[in-house]
Amino acid sequence: MPTLSPASVVAALRAAGCVFAEDEARLILSAARTPDELAAMVDRRVTGLPLEHVVGWAEFAGLRIHVEPGVFVPRRRTEYLVEQALAQAPDASVVVDLCCGSGAVGAAIAEALGPIELHAADVDPAATRCARRNIAPYDGHVHTGDLFAALPTALRGRVDILAANVPYVPTDEVGLLPAEAREHEPLVALDGGSDGLDILREVATGAPAWLAPGGCLLVETSERQLPSAVGVFRGAGLETRVAVSEELYANVVIGVRVLGSVGV
Repeated sequence: MPTLSPASVVAALRAAGCVFAEDEARLILSAARTPDELAAMVDRRVTGLPLEHVVGWAEFAGLRIHVEPGVFVPRRRTEYLVEQALAQAPDASVVVDLCCGSGAVGAAIAEALGPIELHAADVDPAATRCARRNIAPYDGHVHTGDLFAALPTALRGRVDILAANVPYVPTDEVGLLPAEAREHEPLVALDGGSDGLDILREVATGAPAWLAPGGCLLVETSERQLPSAVGVFRGAGLETRVAVSEELYANVVIGVRVLGSVGV
């Protein structure tokens, strides 16, 4: 098989509709170790596999996060959730990345904070396999299971940062997502129920029992869902505020377990 030239890789990607064909070509060319591997990677991208799954990693908060086919790709807008977590709890020592997917959020927080007790959990075994690799440099612990049921009970009342990048796409709108997400990422990481807030409600309701006094829960949601999400947080007894980044189109709801309150 003749070796694909950089120009031919760009042309193939552009013909497939890749908007940033030149940038993608550079990444694929740098990742391919042989001409055959290059051809296979270009073919996978042309047929619609997300670029991050093709090259095996995603850039997130300055880190190279390992991702595999079938695992949710961390979005750049979620870096804002990490920023807010660090601003809210700069001295955190116990961090939980719930609905962790690849573990990108937990890894980014640990990278910024230094030595911490880090836990990541997800219901999807493919996700926790990825997360195990990504948080290993931080001596993190990975758990497979449904939300809080996956966590060790010894964490109750001790968590300083509970970051939960929950699925928040309403069920009826999943079919409107870009094909890369709709066809190549797990439904469990996208579908948030009829109004997109089913998992958020479960997490917010359960969070006070796991947060340390002054500990915070952070969840990403859409602009449209913000009022309802804030109501859910406040209904769970959390002191609540909203942070919005217009640049990243990111909306984060932050709930704090107030000092003196007792988790339920």
